[in-house]
Amino acid sequence: MLTSMSAPSRTAERVPLEKIFGPGGWLARRHPCYEYRQSQLEMAEEVESAIEHQRHLIVEAGTGTGKTLAYLVPILRSERRVVISTGTKNLQEQLFFKDIPFLKKLAPRLRATLMKGRQNYLCRQKLYDFEKQPALAGISDVELVASIREWEARTDTGDRAELHDLKDSSELWPRIDARREACTGQKCAQFERCFITLMHQRAMASDIIVVNHHLFFADLALKQSDYASLLPDYGAVVFDEAHEIEDVATRYFGVQVSNFRVEELARDTEAAARAKQLQIPDLDVAVAEMRRRAELFFSLFPASDGRSSFDNRAEFLERHSGAYSSLLNALVRLESESERVPNRPEEFANLARRARELRQAVELVFEGRDRNMVFWWERRGRGVFAEATPIDVSAILRERLFERTPCVILTSATLAVEGNFSFIKSRLGLVNAREKIFPSHFNFEEQALLYTPAHLPDPRDPGFSRAAAAEVLSLVKATRGRAFVLFTSYAQMKEVFERVRSQLQYPMMIQGSAPAPALLQKFRKTPHAVLFATSSFWQGVDVQGQQLSAVIIDRLPFAVPSDPVVAARIRQINEDGGNAFSDYQLPEAVIALKQGFGRLIRSQEDHGLLAILDNRLVRKSYGAVFFASLPSYGRANRLDEVRGFMQKY
Repeated sequence: MLTSMSAPSRTAERVPLEKIFGPGGWLARRHPCYEYRQSQLEMAEEVESAIEHQRHLIVEAGTGTGKTLAYLVPILRSERRVVISTGTKNLQEQLFFKDIPFLKKLAPRLRATLMKGRQNYLCRQKLYDFEKQPALAGISDVELVASIREWEARTDTGDRAELHDLKDSSELWPRIDARREACTGQKCAQFERCFITLMHQRAMASDIIVVNHHLFFADLALKQSDYASLLPDYGAVVFDEAHEIEDVATRYFGVQVSNFRVEELARDTEAAARAKQLQIPDLDVAVAEMRRRAELFFSLFPASDGRSSFDNRAEFLERHSGAYSSLLNALVRLESESERVPNRPEEFANLARRARELRQAVELVFEGRDRNMVFWWERRGRGVFAEATPIDVSAILRERLFERTPCVILTSATLAVEGNFSFIKSRLGLVNAREKIFPSHFNFEEQALLYTPAHLPDPRDPGFSRAAAAEVLSLVKATRGRAFVLFTSYAQMKEVFERVRSQLQYPMMIQGSAPAPALLQKFRKTPHAVLFATSSFWQGVDVQGQQLSAVIIDRLPFAVPSDPVVAARIRQINEDGGNAFSDYQLPEAVIALKQGFGRLIRSQEDHGLLAILDNRLVRKSYGAVFFASLPSYGRANRLDEVRGFMQKY
């Protein structure tokens, strides 16, 4: 049970917030780029009041409000331990390494901790055990292990982010990271020196704990199990980019099984035996049998990549009952053999638990009957994943988060639909909260032109891609490059890119050709560049100045109705007497479009074009909901108007 946990004592200047945020105030005197904004001061006052009176608050803060400082200053002035949860690791690191150090001048005794998911940290015991293996895969592995071993001896955090030469695709790191599955906790020989232990100790002594949504909800789900959570008790939590938390919570309150998970259990069992120098034929046979049974079972799924609902689970199990039963029996056997290891070292007690949990997860995914779960499967390359996912997490979040945490603050630039929070509150289970909207102080009518061409075909028309490609060419020529061209599907992105690549004179980049951070950095440094991308560039991307002067979106971002989770939500809402389109699909698309358009105007000096090539925005009656939710951009529907606007910039 969470409490209104007081943080370790610290001092902060307890003057009216206006003395900090106001003209000539503390921030104006110390921040070279500070600009007074009334909305920022008002938001800070709302946050401070929510923390002091222990109540929930939901705030939409338009682009340029300065919401980060608006919640950070009240947090450091409070006497409570506060968790800040962000949408991305980048924002996490900006808070911890830039914003909080700056504000420590206001509260010198402030203590803060950065926490990431366990897989980001090295497990010392795994590294030591790995070194004992008789042979590594190759020279590069030997050199990498030696490099990591040298780093392990001097790092204070064990965070892989310090290993600048370690590739994201490294096959070594998952074998030596600190994920929970292989952790033996206090019984580990390295427990006192464990980087997870040290991180937890730092958090216990901190006033502010900076996490990301994935860690927060993984931890919240863990609080219901027998395993200790990473986060200490806290009196308040602030969710920045709060529009993302339904999807993240959905992931962590679901169950997933896969051939990869089985292989990881097999590999860890073999590694534990090697580390203990044990030769146990029955255990070896059990591992080999589990591998064979899993390979057979997961091979029964279609071979092509894709995802599909699992409405035919009963038929699937009836047709493949032998393979299913054999997999369950193999997991039971591995559990038994792990428990029978002589003197049963803690590693094998842990492996027995994992085998049991995996068997129970398989049974839940393939035999579960919870009405609030959607069952589906997906193949991605060599991986086959079967999942049970909550359709609606509102009851879970209401009971586990909002009713147990005295103060929850939700903030983002995109939470309201048609000027209210009804949609986000219903999706998250938030009942009683103070609500505030602080519009952006940017002059959108002057700074941005919203172009909606009426002459293009419906996006569902077979000829749309060809027409969209021609329109993209015309628009990018008018903006002299300097554009994001964003798509709702990867296939559409590739098709339009191929259609225009030989006709466009500006430098072109496409998502997937390099890691997203590298692409973004290249875009910033390349004059007149054009970047073709999908959802990962719709939010959390900041390019100020005229380097980004256009955001072109191919179609309204309605979620794919055939996606198993989306389809289940639509079906449940309609069966319960609602209207899935107006109650769910439309408001979801509104928030997504607001996020996409939010990439363009990031400062008072920015100007540019917002183009949506989907004329349903002006042709359908529901377009009014989008316009009522978007800022008051300048409007145009002819290319000559676009050219005239862009000639000024």
